[in-house]
Amino acid sequence: MIYDLTIIGAGPAGMSASVYASRYKMKNIVIGQPGGLAATTHEIGNYLGFESITGFEFAQKGEAHVRKYGAEIEYALAKQIKNETDFFKIVLDNGKEIEAKNILIAVGTAHRTLGVGGEKEFLGKGVSYCATCDGYFYRGKTVAVNGGGDSALGAASLLADIADKVFLIHRRDEFRAEGFWGDAVKNNPKIEIISNTNIKEIRGGEKLEELELDNGQIIKADGLFIEIGFVPNVELFRELGIETDTGGFIKVNAEQQTSVDHIWAAGDISTNSNHFKQIITAAAEGAIAAASIKKNGRK
Repeated sequence: MIYDLTIIGAGPAGMSASVYASRYKMKNIVIGQPGGLAATTHEIGNYLGFESITGFEFAQKGEAHVRKYGAEIEYALAKQIKNETDFFKIVLDNGKEIEAKNILIAVGTAHRTLGVGGEKEFLGKGVSYCATCDGYFYRGKTVAVNGGGDSALGAASLLADIADKVFLIHRRDEFRAEGFWGDAVKNNPKIEIISNTNIKEIRGGEKLEELELDNGQIIKADGLFIEIGFVPNVELFRELGIETDTGGFIKVNAEQQTSVDHIWAAGDISTNSNHFKQIITAAAEGAIAAASIKKNGRK
């Protein structure tokens, strides 16, 4: 069987694309673990229609929605992609091979981690990689942000409107962010900047309680937002000649098409939506890609 569309990645972008593709009567298959990074989120409270839902529950609902319309889901990783004359051949890590007329890349990104003690243990228990997603839960509390780029300073500014106190920890003495964000954090009385410092260890009981810095300082905090960037999962696709930006994200046009014919990309891995890495933007890009594939894809 040759599928009309193979979707590599089962996060919000991939699952949304599958729902739309199925409703467009395109035979499609999704490769990956349903939910993607969203499945690891402790609580989602900013997706319309769900006042509060865990990432795991969100992933389950997404999978059920995809299956309702008859699409297949293969719990595997794509290992190799071969660009044949009239179709693509996708080799999976479980030994299976899938043939498809068109491909949507929706593999997302991986959070860049600190790699310190307590980071994994307190994920969802005080440690977060998304202030936009989880900041709301720290109203009136003390939090810390680690990073020195636009996302870190933007997160600190956002959190200062919610929390009582924000520590901004940066390993250098100068920020890499735009001047606007630099002025915003420096002029905010609720934000305390700690420069030339790294987090050494994250500690607590049932939840995060304190951070030990490499200068010997101990910070009491209810939450830590790690904003040091993302690692795009693009290695598999480089051999296809897909164009990426300087950060490694896949360049797409307004219809989510990549530089290679019959290949689209959506979600966090792509350059659209102003790199606003949210479930709602990923889902929207997946829908746009499916509509474009229906219209312009290989028949």
